[in-house]
Amino acid sequence: MDYKKYKYIVMETIILGYWNEKKEKIKLRFPGITDDDLNFREGKEKEMMEMLEYKLGVTKLELAKIIEAL
Repeated sequence: MDYKKYKYIVMETIILGYWNEKKEKIKLRFPGITDDDLNFREGKEKEMMEMLEYKLGVTKLELAKIIEAL
């Protein structure tokens, strides 16, 4: 999966309104992730995803695969 695909998956999830559903699944799968970690703020998508990558210890592409698979 390349970076364009990653960005598309992340933005599609957020824009199409799947984020609330996905973030609940992320919290169940990764108990160390909090509501604050997953709080979407327009214009701050990159920062949120970078923080998730850091907390989960994954790359951008691995995070995209996690989100896509939920």
